[in-house]
Amino acid sequence: MEELMRRTFGVTREPTFTGGVLLAPPVNTFVKDGKYWVQVEIPGIDRKDLDVTVEGSTLAIRGERKLTKETKEENYMVRECQYGTFLRRLTMPEGVNADKIHAAYRDGMLEITMPMDKTVSGRKVLIEGAEEGKKEREIH
Repeated sequence: MEELMRRTFGVTREPTFTGGVLLAPPVNTFVKDGKYWVQVEIPGIDRKDLDVTVEGSTLAIRGERKLTKETKEENYMVRECQYGTFLRRLTMPEGVNADKIHAAYRDGMLEITMPMDKTVSGRKVLIEGAEEGKKEREIH
C-alpha cells in the first residue's frame, strides 16, 4: 500500500517512535558530470526549516512545512496539502565524497551534489552457470 501511495501521489511516510508518521518527500538521485545528485521536491518550505546531514553513508534531509494560516477544520472543502515534520534518508553510493557536499534550495527544489571519486569503477565478476560454463559479466 505504501508503494502504491508513493507511486501515485509521490508522498511516503516513515513511522515514528510516538506512533505517528513523518512525511518523506519525493526524490530523484542520479550521477551526472562526475557528481552524485539528489533532488528533493519540497515546495512551501522556508530554507531555515531545512537540515541536511551526512552520517556515515547515509544522507538525511529533515525539515518542517509549517501551516501559514490557521483555518478551522470545518471550513475546508478539500485538504490535500500536508504540513508537519518530514525526514528522508538515502544511502549514498560508494565513491561519494561527502566532505565536499553542496546544497541549494530554489523554487521548492532542494538540490544536493557531491563529487564522485573517479577511482571507484565497475569490476568483473565471474558468473557460473550449469549449461553455459563460466562467463564473465561487468557489474556497475
